[in-house]
Amino acid sequence: MLKKYPFDFRGARILSGEDEGLFGWVTANYLLENFVKYGWIGRWIRPKKSTVGAMDLGGASTQITFETTGAIESPSNQVTLKLYGQYYKVYTHSFLCYGMNEILNRLTSKILKASAYALRLDNPCWPQGFKRSFPMESIYGSPCTRTEKPSNYFPMAMVNMSGSGDPAQCLAHAESLFRFTDCPYSSCSFDGVFQPPVQGNFIAFSSFFYTVDFLRSVMERQVATPKDLKEGAEAICTTPWSELLRKEPNLEPFLQNYCSMATFVSLLLTRGYSFSNTTFPSIAFQQKAGDTTIGWALGYMLNLTNMIPAEEASFRKSTSFGPWVGLVLLFVAVLLGSLVSIFCLLKSSKGRGAV
Repeated sequence: MLKKYPFDFRGARILSGEDEGLFGWVTANYLLENFVKYGWIGRWIRPKKSTVGAMDLGGASTQITFETTGAIESPSNQVTLKLYGQYYKVYTHSFLCYGMNEILNRLTSKILKASAYALRLDNPCWPQGFKRSFPMESIYGSPCTRTEKPSNYFPMAMVNMSGSGDPAQCLAHAESLFRFTDCPYSSCSFDGVFQPPVQGNFIAFSSFFYTVDFLRSVMERQVATPKDLKEGAEAICTTPWSELLRKEPNLEPFLQNYCSMATFVSLLLTRGYSFSNTTFPSIAFQQKAGDTTIGWALGYMLNLTNMIPAEEASFRKSTSFGPWVGLVLLFVAVLLGSLVSIFCLLKSSKGRGAV
């Protein structure tokens, strides 16, 4: 099918979740000029800055990637990169079925299961006053929820769900999505996955940014600590649908999901990735670095086109340091000569005027 389009198609491949996380990390640090930057003397230099960790929250999965000095006990989570002559030992992991779209489906599935798959029920993660009907198929058509289908599953059975806005119940359902026990390593994030302690600064983008931006701009709440994030999630959950609509009518198709999103993000960052009161302030929730949106695509293209070479960067312009000095001295000499000439002309004109 792709060969029908007017471009030179040379093949395609599916990126693994770990590749997606790694390329997102490359993108963020490239845009922030943490690998290398171009100096004013016409030379690439290595800035004295540490890399930042990258956290991406997409539709189907979420990734965490950061440079670490600690031991990585799970070989599948370690990547060693050589960029511009510098080695980077990076931890990365991708959690499938923990993207925002799949989390919303899985949460709904948990709520249905807790109500014995009743076709009329309340959803504690939806705001009071919000109602929606949907077919069972819309929840259980995903591989992430397929194992929780009811025994009498009928795809077109209509579910009538109403929001009850109960943050405590919503949190309990969200916690059931994770497994925080049975860690086979010295430390884990969740679901038995190894993770070293987080270190350094982080940038959190995609749905991490959208969620926190909603708390800050719409709910007018600060998000500087884990407690701020948890209380912000509770505030969204207890806000009636009519009030949410009044606050941000342009987001009407998505407003009912922000309670679930904020509750999940709070759990993921604090209990999942173990950001504490000390390390949480190191997270920057932003969608762009400079004027460029952060994501895995730029990092993939940089790697594919070899725009980030493995070897150390050297002079990239034809003008070396010696000629630069010569040009500066020549400019200074010309400037001084011009000033002297102007001074002499002014003195001469004054002399003629006196005569």
